[in-house]
Amino acid sequence: MSAHIAPDIARRLDRLARRAHAFHRFAHHPLCDRYSGELIALGSRTRVCRGCTCAISGTLLGASLGAFVQFPVSAAVAFAALSTSIPILAQRFDSDRADAGRPRLGKLWTRSVPLGALALAFAAGLRAQNAAGAVAAVSIAFTLFALLRVYRATGPDRSPCARCPERGSSVPCSGFRDIVRAERAFVRRSRQVMTYPPSARRSA
Repeated sequence: MSAHIAPDIARRLDRLARRAHAFHRFAHHPLCDRYSGELIALGSRTRVCRGCTCAISGTLLGASLGAFVQFPVSAAVAFAALSTSIPILAQRFDSDRADAGRPRLGKLWTRSVPLGALALAFAAGLRAQNAAGAVAAVSIAFTLFALLRVYRATGPDRSPCARCPERGSSVPCSGFRDIVRAERAFVRRSRQVMTYPPSARRSA
């Protein structure tokens, strides 16, 4: 027989879980110093993913420029092709730099500029309202879809974990220590909520 949780208790547990893990919800990386270049600090504790932030901001900026400023479709597509080729051509160079312990290519060049240029070309194609613009917009949409599939297949870079001296430790590493503490605190609080719900306290 499966346990039944009252709707008000379930909602309270959901709120507790969201609050407990809000500080790293959009970090997408461990929270240690080795991944500091992949994160943006918001306050003393909250972290968000630098790559996702740059990707979203670049896409929004490019789409806004393409929607409100008239660009020749051919020029926008050429700029998108050039911008997208930069991180692809620099991938081996970027890997060599990472293996040598030097910083990787910045998110401005691997996220903001390519996605901003693609979004600009897509918006410019739609704005043109002709056959060439429609072809360009459809091609850009397929390119974005393909890039997303490739990224999801490769996944984020975890090379700092492979070289980490904390790897294999019996205790949570510094990158996940705060997350584990938050989860343990949530488990303790959720047990209290389920053991002593408000209705039980009122009737006691």
